[in-house]
Amino acid sequence: MVADVKKNKAGRAGKKVKKVTKKFVIDCTAPVEDDIMDSSLFEKYLHDRIKVDGKTGQLGDKVNISRERTKITVTVVEPFSKRYLKYLTKRFLKKENLREYLRVVASDHSTYRIQYFVINDGADDDEEDDE
Repeated sequence: MVADVKKNKAGRAGKKVKKVTKKFVIDCTAPVEDDIMDSSLFEKYLHDRIKVDGKTGQLGDKVNISRERTKITVTVVEPFSKRYLKYLTKRFLKKENLREYLRVVASDHSTYRIQYFVINDGADDDEEDDE
């Protein structure tokens, strides 16, 4: 956290403004281990699509994206919405035609996890009714 000092019109130092950083994690463990999704492509997609001050691709020092095997970490200076990361993740899954099989779930207040849909077959229920 860096503290900046804003000066008023007379040139005297005023309030100190702290830059608050947030760290968001997107866990892609399940689809990456099954070779369904490539985390490096997803990292590049985020780098190209995240908007800062209304412009894409110009992250500057406000947004930092890093990847550790199956987890992508996005460190940002506020204001930034966690919901925006979910939106971009869902768009990436749709682009890769994976949206029908994978979903994005919040596992805690700063982490999203990409996991498979749980599909229960109706065949199990039919067998129990016959007995």
